[in-house]
Amino acid sequence: MKITIFGASGRIGGEVVRQALDSGHKVTAVIRDSSDFTAQHPALEVVRVSRLTDAGALEPALEASDAAISGIGPRRRKDGPVASTTVRGILQALAASHVARFVAVSAMPAGPVPEDESFLNRRLMVPLISALLRDTYADLRAMELQIASSSADWTVVRPPKLTSKPLTGQYRTRIGGNVPRGYSVGRADVAHLMLAVLDDPATIGQPVGIAY
Repeated sequence: MKITIFGASGRIGGEVVRQALDSGHKVTAVIRDSSDFTAQHPALEVVRVSRLTDAGALEPALEASDAAISGIGPRRRKDGPVASTTVRGILQALAASHVARFVAVSAMPAGPVPEDESFLNRRLMVPLISALLRDTYADLRAMELQIASSSADWTVVRPPKLTSKPLTGQYRTRIGGNVPRGYSVGRADVAHLMLAVLDDPATIGQPVGIAY
């Protein structure tokens, strides 16, 4: 499979690139001109663009691709609406390039609290985190709305707190909602799931929760 990866210089995007190449996929890594990206591989093509919001500049990176993955999201609270502004250009480029399959990373608080969530999470932890990072999750909800309204065969992956734990391949998932009592997950395992759902038709048009 040939996969175009947006935000390939980020911590999740970089994991997606490495795992995709290790699995034998061809990869086009899309990054900003200013990004520090040194990965090299015979099956890797790197496309640098000045702005990830420019659909026309993104289209060449999607040529002959079977799917696209976005690891783009705010790295700091002051980054502003990164996800929602960037995904607009990505979705336009996908439609123009006739690339249907699209997987994007979001976050657990962007979705509703599961009915079987613990009392502590429902009443304390989730509301507290959502309040502290209100603008970040508003940005991700806006991104998810755009994706859900698009013509793409989309999946949105929602992790809780991200860690640097090495790849385990052992995690819980829930198609259609968040994983209850899920407190953390490694970025490497998030990347693993984002690649795994590409071939799972049950995840098309669905959010997928992930957690340990």
